[in-house]
Amino acid sequence: RSYSGSESEGQLLNSFVQYFGDSLGRKIKRMPLIEETVMPGDSLFTLPVVVIGNGPSGICLSYLLSGYRPYLSPEAIHPNPILHTKLEEARHLSIVDQDLEYLSEGLEGRSSNPVAVLFDTLLHPDADFGYDYPPVLHWKLEQHHYIPHLVLGKGPPGGAWHSMEGSMLTISFGDWMELPGLTFKEWAATKRRNIKSDRVMPEEIARYYKHYVKVMGLQKNFRDNVYITSVSRLYRGKDDEDRSQLNENISSQHLEMEEGQKSLIKRNWEVRGYQRATDGSHVPFCLFAENVALATGTFDSPGRLQVEGEDFPFVLHSMSDFGAAISKGKLRGKADPVLIVGAGLTAADAVLCAYNNNIPVIHVFRRRVTDTSLIFKQLPKKLYPEYHKVYHMMCTQSHTADSTPRSAYTSFPEHNVLSFKPEMKCVLQSASGLKKILKFSVALVLIGSHPNLFFLKDQGHSIGHHSNQPITCKGNPIEIDPYTYECTKEANLFALGPLVGDNFVRFLKGGALGIARCLAIRQKKKHELIERGDGGGDGVP
Repeated sequence: RSYSGSESEGQLLNSFVQYFGDSLGRKIKRMPLIEETVMPGDSLFTLPVVVIGNGPSGICLSYLLSGYRPYLSPEAIHPNPILHTKLEEARHLSIVDQDLEYLSEGLEGRSSNPVAVLFDTLLHPDADFGYDYPPVLHWKLEQHHYIPHLVLGKGPPGGAWHSMEGSMLTISFGDWMELPGLTFKEWAATKRRNIKSDRVMPEEIARYYKHYVKVMGLQKNFRDNVYITSVSRLYRGKDDEDRSQLNENISSQHLEMEEGQKSLIKRNWEVRGYQRATDGSHVPFCLFAENVALATGTFDSPGRLQVEGEDFPFVLHSMSDFGAAISKGKLRGKADPVLIVGAGLTAADAVLCAYNNNIPVIHVFRRRVTDTSLIFKQLPKKLYPEYHKVYHMMCTQSHTADSTPRSAYTSFPEHNVLSFKPEMKCVLQSASGLKKILKFSVALVLIGSHPNLFFLKDQGHSIGHHSNQPITCKGNPIEIDPYTYECTKEANLFALGPLVGDNFVRFLKGGALGIARCLAIRQKKKHELIERGDGGGDGVP
């Protein structure tokens, strides 16, 4: 087939052969990207790992799978004496080769995943106490640890950071957004950018992530403009469960080269989708993988109120749509206010955006302003003055039964939206049951977002902590082994980042560490078995 995209089948093959060796290249009968018509029974090249999502989670996982290893720095002393003693015990080993459960025991932090807390305290010791200690780790590239993999993403490396509203500062410090081996300040210096604040714009973070993939030599593992349509098990049958008990510490099969190995294909994954070519056409593909890692984040599907009238065109669900309406002048001269629903940081960003453009705001949210779970309660005033400005207005400029909405901003705490009406009106209901009808120019519903795992069986509902419910970052993350990040309900399927409750870049790096260690152990045992069984003749390093 003649591909119209920028990359041919031959180019894809070459990127793998340089790592697998020429002998492997001669054995492969077809490419990793194949025609939709190719049947699974054909002899196909099977990747050890496919990563779905090319945001910071997928990038960090690729970094570790590419052979980069963290070691305790020679002169480093961790401020936690117990942890430092443990690190000294195996100073000669990389962290990937150590017992993560042992190292993370007793540590506390702002993640519920112990390996995330461990890796964060190694990279940012005592950061939550306001200290700016340097990492206690240094990195080495050990190419013999390379595990072949592909990272698939809809856009350029960086994921959703490329589509975030650019006028707002990130909630985290720039240092907390960085990935291992390249500090954000080092990157800014090379770009001659003067970073005036510890907090930076999302567009700066997006550029940093894209540059990171290039400077770390990871580009060969990344495929952009890729859309996944299906991830499924091959030949799922009754005896699959029996096989799952067979040597659980080893991945199901190495590269399927011989006819006699076809019986093992049942535990592999089939990944289908298409790649958008430069001319706009769609090139379908099918990949086979021993392991799949989900790193899609949670920005796919905006949260919805599920109320009458929410599909009207004047009810928006993203900051980008709101920004576009402002830039096009659609709200200029409107007498009616903008209705903003939500009490998180994105809703606060929208309030600030409207406020700065002299657009009056009606701000509706369900919680009390004194609710301790509000995000504003967790942000120091000196570091986040703009968000505390919004919180102050939420508290002091709230609507009362005998008042009318103020001209610039009015909050409606403890109110729910019951419906939107075609004449641009909204029906609200208070906690006491009183209803109120308000007129608005445009409504903006910003109540969080959820991952869209439509490509999995039952949209992934079966792999959460609460079965048969949609996956959400807070209420129902994917249930994983806390040290390997493997899904407890689906072998050889891994998840990291917001999908397992780690919203901050600081903590998603721990998922990459856990997965890399798990796969490294399995690769080593698999090679040992191959060497004992047939002398390693068909083994792939």
